[in-house]
Amino acid sequence: MDEYEKLLDNAYKNLPERVVGTERFEIPKFDMYTEGNKTMVRNFQGVADKLRRNSDLLMKFLSKELAVPITREGERVVIHRKLIPDMVNRKLEEFTLKYVVCRECKKPDTNIVDIGHGFKQLVCEVCGAKNSIR
Repeated sequence: MDEYEKLLDNAYKNLPERVVGTERFEIPKFDMYTEGNKTMVRNFQGVADKLRRNSDLLMKFLSKELAVPITREGERVVIHRKLIPDMVNRKLEEFTLKYVVCRECKKPDTNIVDIGHGFKQLVCEVCGAKNSIR
């Protein structure tokens, strides 16, 4: 047993240090302003990149949820209605909870996988959970 314990101690010494992640995922906020009867979102692409989701999926979700047409102009997006920023950011939070955050471990490290026949799954890279999404 003595030889075994020496080997075990040596193995533990050679292991890399455990990194304890203390950073918390925060849902990003849109940077918006109103121009006439339209709402402009300056950082739309940046928010989509931070969430690691296709900006077209985010645009489609917001368009359906807000019942308003949305167009893209480079990095920014134009919502063709005057909206309160809190309402749009609440919809962004709903999107994040539905399409980004794992329902099991609550981590944002997920991917959307097309499993065919119009069905998609949210697959967690951390715990491996799979949940169907529409």
